[in-house]
Amino acid sequence: MARVSARDFLRGRSVRLEYGHDDPDAVYDLWYDFPALRREVLDALLPQGRHTWLPKLRDPDTDRSVKVAPQPAPPGTVAVVDGRFLTRKDVREGFDLLVHLDVSSGALGRRLPAEEAGRVSGAWSRYLDQDDPAGHADLVVRFDHPDRPALRTP
Repeated sequence: MARVSARDFLRGRSVRLEYGHDDPDAVYDLWYDFPALRREVLDALLPQGRHTWLPKLRDPDTDRSVKVAPQPAPPGTVAVVDGRFLTRKDVREGFDLLVHLDVSSGALGRRLPAEEAGRVSGAWSRYLDQDDPAGHADLVVRFDHPDRPALRTP
C-alpha cells in the first residue's frame, strides 16, 4: 500500500503565500502541487506507470524539498491519499475510488486553528460550490464528529 498525504505535496511557502496569508483563492489555486501528486503517485501506480512512487516532495513544516528514494510498487499496489480538495477535476480522474468526508461549516470552524479559519473556510466554500465533491465521490461520509462517522446514502 502507498500511504500519501496531500500535505506532503504542498508548493513552497513563497508560492503559497504570494498573495498573503489570508487569500482563500490562493489556498485553492496555489497551495497544493496536484500535478506532482498525479505524476509521482497516482499515474506512477497505473498498470502502464513506472511502478515506483514518491511518498512526499516537500516537508510542510520546514518548507524544504525532501530527498526520498522512490518506493517500489509491485503490481496491485493501492494508494491511499488523504487531503483537501482531492475531487477537483484536475486530480479526481487519477483515483479509482473517492471518499468525501462531508463536514458542516460549523464543525469546520471548530476544527480549524484561528489563524487558518478565514482562508481555509473560504477555499473550502469555493471547493464545495465549484467542484461538488459529494457529487463526484463514490462514498460520502458525514464527518462532523470523527468519533461517529456516518455513511450517507443517496
